Amino acid sequence: MTQTIAPRVRTLVLLILAVAGALLAGAAPASAHAALTGSDPAQGAVVDTAPTRVSLTFSEPVAVGDDSVRVLDPKGERVDKGDPANPSGTTYSVPLVSGLPDGTYTVAYQVVSADSHPVAGAFTFSIGAPSETTVSVSAQASDDGLVGWLYGFGRYVSYAGFVVLAGGAAFVLACWAPGARVRAVQRLVVSGWLALTAATLGLLMLRGSYTTSGRVGDVFDLELLGDVLQTKTGAALVSRLLLLAAAALFIAVLFGAYARTADAAPDHPGDGDGGEPDKRDLTFGLALGGTVVAAGLAASWAMSEHASQGLQAGVAMPVDVVHLLAVAAWLGGLTALLVALHRAPVETPVGHDAVRRFSRLAFGSVVTLAVTGVYQSWRQLGSWSAFTDTRYGQLLLVKIALVAVMVAVAFLSRRWTRRLADARGSAAAEEAERAEEEKQPAGTAPATASETSETSEAGKTEAGHDAVRAAQLARQRAATEAARQKRLRHADPNRYGLRRSVLAEAGVAVVLLAVTTVLTQTEPGRTEQDARAAAATSSSAPATGQGSGAVSLTMPFDTGGTNGKGVVSVDLDPAQAGDNALHVYVEGPDGTPVDVPEVKIALTLAAQDIGPLPVTPDRITTGHWSASGVQIPMAGDWKVEVTVRTSDIDQVTVSKNAQIG
Repeated sequence: MTQTIAPRVRTLVLLILAVAGALLAGAAPASAHAALTGSDPAQGAVVDTAPTRVSLTFSEPVAVGDDSVRVLDPKGERVDKGDPANPSGTTYSVPLVSGLPDGTYTVAYQVVSADSHPVAGAFTFSIGAPSETTVSVSAQASDDGLVGWLYGFGRYVSYAGFVVLAGGAAFVLACWAPGARVRAVQRLVVSGWLALTAATLGLLMLRGSYTTSGRVGDVFDLELLGDVLQTKTGAALVSRLLLLAAAALFIAVLFGAYARTADAAPDHPGDGDGGEPDKRDLTFGLALGGTVVAAGLAASWAMSEHASQGLQAGVAMPVDVVHLLAVAAWLGGLTALLVALHRAPVETPVGHDAVRRFSRLAFGSVVTLAVTGVYQSWRQLGSWSAFTDTRYGQLLLVKIALVAVMVAVAFLSRRWTRRLADARGSAAAEEAERAEEEKQPAGTAPATASETSETSEAGKTEAGHDAVRAAQLARQRAATEAARQKRLRHADPNRYGLRRSVLAEAGVAVVLLAVTTVLTQTEPGRTEQDARAAAATSSSAPATGQGSGAVSLTMPFDTGGTNGKGVVSVDLDPAQAGDNALHVYVEGPDGTPVDVPEVKIALTLAAQDIGPLPVTPDRITTGHWSASGVQIPMAGDWKVEVTVRTSDIDQVTVSKNAQIG
């Protein structure tokens, strides 16, 4: 049966991945975990005249609310009016009241990035000359208080619940069929389902406050809950709840009909009379349904968090699904094995064959984690320096170290498994004990010392024990049986050593899961470094025009592909309404000119709803493109977007604002 089902299962998994890849391939690339990359007025800038609006440019599209951007005068009074607008791309602006006096103004913002995380910050600019200000605005986001802590804890519980639910079920189906009848294993898998369900409901309730005020009282605000349900993250959480309903049906069949068929399979679904059509169909149906439900649950994370944004999102999301499934198979299966080794009754022991099967499953999961982890690390970091220069990279190093420790402990577990397979002494001892028990007279049960004493004393008493005495005898028998099972479980030193090594693995896994949860809430290293570069460029080469003369804009870019990093410069002369000459220069990280397959320009004047006006420059020489007769219809604060393509699939769009005319 195993040889018949395995090819079908492999085909099914490949089909699911192919379909998922086809569905997700259309996602557009962007940066993950939004960061402020520019503003107008710029941070710390001193302008001669009062601006009519304040514009913020982020590394990716963000979600804004009524109070997402606030502008405060030196006395702390709000001077912005109206709701934030998104005229184009990743720039968001808020109009200001007219007639603002000279002084220092504070801009505070709190938005939600496309990968579901709140982003907050504040900066100042001055009109005329800097002045003292009484404004004290904290850049603390709504995720930094109690609600943020509860939300993070809920995320950890949800990951743990998924790992236990999916991994425990996979352990029973793939490694140890009799485990479906073991009460401790049943409780483990059901606990995973309950934990994931409760955590998902909690995250849904906390989400509104987590992304807005951060106040505990807003957790039960139904209006906020309605807003959450309209977001991508809210839809993902609701989808997870629907999939959990299907998972409940799966659990009922696994521990119901499937558990009854496991009586004929002493150690694995492929043993015994597993060739029966009904059992074969039930096993295959559970494997198919479980794979689909587990992949759907994993996709509820992949489609709403880091994997859904950034470079190659269409590839990253199915890779993230595979990564989560491998984590569940390894860590969840490990947890189920630990419970089985400690709590399985002597009549249903975990055989060395089941441990060997899990060892192979864990090895395949580790290989899958290594391959998908390398891709995810490259995607989120982008450079070796990000390992040490960013918090995300530092946490990733901790995670890698923990995985290495787990693999080392797993190697010890494999050694104990081999010893368990080779040592037959404990099995022979149990067989001898059963033979001794069979020597008892027919119709009698094997008697222990305590039971013999109880029987002798019972013979001295009058017929008919009272209820209290019967209860005492029942408790004594239960205690004696529990002690006997514990003694037999600890009689085999190889099995005892395996339990200890698996327990050590599980302890490391708990810490590993906590680090992984923190990683999902941390700004990726690639985005953090890009934001630093953009801020440095903005401060060293401000994009402003004074009504005449050329404007020069310099923007770093990173398409994520081979040789995808560099700097693009745009020169516009004379930077006035009418005809203009435009020059584009592309340089590598070392400052040398480089050629790329395509460079495109788009100009947008958001205030007048003009644009984007496309410009396609001609290549002049290596790293230099030019376009003449570029028509700019009127003066204003124009957004200049540059799209750089470095290969057939790798491209990125960077932008900066410039005052023209």
